[in-house]
Amino acid sequence: MATSTAVHHARAGRPTGSPAFRRVLMHAFLVLLCAAMIYPLLWMARGALAPENEIFNSTTVIPSELVTSNVVEGWHANPPGFGRFLLNSAVVSLGAVIGNLLACTLAAYAFARVEFPLKRIWFAAMLATVMIPVHATLVPQYTIFTVLGWVDTYLPLIVPKFLATDAFFIFLLVQFMRSIPRELDEAAEIDGCGHLRRFLTVLLPLMTPALATTAVFTFIWTYEDFMGPLIYLADIHRYTVPLGLRMFMNSMGESSYGQLFAMTTLSLLPVFVVFMIFQRRLIEGIATTGLKG
Repeated sequence: MATSTAVHHARAGRPTGSPAFRRVLMHAFLVLLCAAMIYPLLWMARGALAPENEIFNSTTVIPSELVTSNVVEGWHANPPGFGRFLLNSAVVSLGAVIGNLLACTLAAYAFARVEFPLKRIWFAAMLATVMIPVHATLVPQYTIFTVLGWVDTYLPLIVPKFLATDAFFIFLLVQFMRSIPRELDEAAEIDGCGHLRRFLTVLLPLMTPALATTAVFTFIWTYEDFMGPLIYLADIHRYTVPLGLRMFMNSMGESSYGQLFAMTTLSLLPVFVVFMIFQRRLIEGIATTGLKG
C-alpha cells in the first residue's frame, strides 16, 4: 500500500507530462511559427516606410527613419495612378464573386438535389476539369474571346464566372448541400414549392458559410490573378493591381523597391479586410463542408 502511494505521488510530481505543460509548449511553438510567418510582411511594411538605401541593409522591422515619400511617389508613379489599379481590381473581383455565387450555387443545386440522366457521369466530368492545366485552355479561350471582340476588356475575366467554370466551388457547395436534410426539401415540395423556390427559400439561407467561403476565395484568387489580366488587358488604364505592381520593375530587372513595397503593402489591405470580415463564416464553411458523402 505504501509503495503504490509513493508511486502515485511520484507520478503526480512530474510536471512535464501534465496537460497544462504540453499546452504551454504547444502555444509557445505556435507563437514562434506565427512570428516566422508574419516577419516577411512586417519587413516589407518596414521597407515601405524606410529610406531606399536602408531597405536591404537591415533585418529589423523598425526603420531608423520614417519616410512617406515611398507611398506618395508610388501612388502617382504610373500615369493612371495606383488608385485606378485598385479600382479596376475591385470591379473585376466583384464581378467574379457575383458570377461564381450565382452560377456555382445553381449548378451545385442541380447536382445535389435534381435527378437527371447521366447525373453521375456529368458530375465526374465536372470534377475532371479540375485536373486540366489552365495553360492547356489558354489558346482556345484567347481565340474565342478574340473572335467575340472581348480582348482588352474585362469580359474574359468576368463572363466565364457566370458559366459555372470553377469546379472546385461547385464541389464544395454540393458537399455542403448534401449535409442539409432532404426532409426540408420534401416539406417545401408538399407546400407546392418548385425547384427554384426550394432553392431560394429553403437551401440558400442555410448555405451562408459555404457561400462566404466561395466569395472569399473567389475574391482573393481573382484579386491576385496575374496571368489573366496580363493576357487579355493591353490598355494601361484597365490594368489590375498585379500588373500595376509589375510596372515598378523595368526591362533590365531594376526596381524602385521602396515604392514597390509601399504599393504592395497597400494592395494587401483589401485582402486582409475581406478575410477579417468573413473569418468566422469562412472557418465555419470549411469545417462543415464534406460531412456527408
